Amino acid sequence: MSARPPVPPFTEETARQKVQAAEDAWNTRDPERVALGYTEDSEWRNRDRFVTGRREIVEFLTGKWERELDYSLRKDLWSFSGNRIAVRFQYESRDADGQWWRSYGNELWEFTPEGLMSRREASINDVPIDEGERRIFGPRPESERDAGIPLR
Repeated sequence: MSARPPVPPFTEETARQKVQAAEDAWNTRDPERVALGYTEDSEWRNRDRFVTGRREIVEFLTGKWERELDYSLRKDLWSFSGNRIAVRFQYESRDADGQWWRSYGNELWEFTPEGLMSRREASINDVPIDEGERRIFGPRPESERDAGIPLR
């Protein structure tokens, strides 16, 4: 198992780096790349779905990004302690009918000493939006790396 720095125990700086690295990976919409940040036996709860292991993560993300078109994500560090990080996030995507959605969520992450995520729990709510209400366009520009995300 290769290390994925930064590794726990996290400081505020390294927790922020980990959150930004996750945001960057997810914004590639590459399930294989994203799955490399998780342990071989990583356990997830995503909404009402339970996923175990990299193979299932890849399958899950492949289906997700086939449904959630033009997906763009922002993550924000909420809290951290030892080998755990809590994150709030928002992403926008459109469905096949052209309806845009903003999804709001919270995640709880737990990491191995090598910095791989072994557990992810995500609670997510979706709100329909008009295309003109969009505010997340592609990966976060370097100039906005430390900017938080609004509540609404």
